[in-house]
Amino acid sequence: MHDQSNNPLHGVTLEMIVTRLQEHYGWEELGKTIPIKCFQKDPSVKSSLKFLRKTPWARTKVEDLYVKMQQGPWYKKTGR
Repeated sequence: MHDQSNNPLHGVTLEMIVTRLQEHYGWEELGKTIPIKCFQKDPSVKSSLKFLRKTPWARTKVEDLYVKMQQGPWYKKTGR
């Protein structure tokens, strides 16, 4: 088995990622940062998950933004 201790996404679901990004940025800012329709037009966690699960390039952008957000000075190890 591979060691996942250095993987910042280990144990984090896509739903958790989208929810935390939305809480931090809000839908409007998230749609500006990652300009995809599921964040810009009638956004919801459910519709975003449906799109991101089918669209690898968009999921990668979301995961990358989440990792950057985690590394920010405001982010605590508790997840908030």
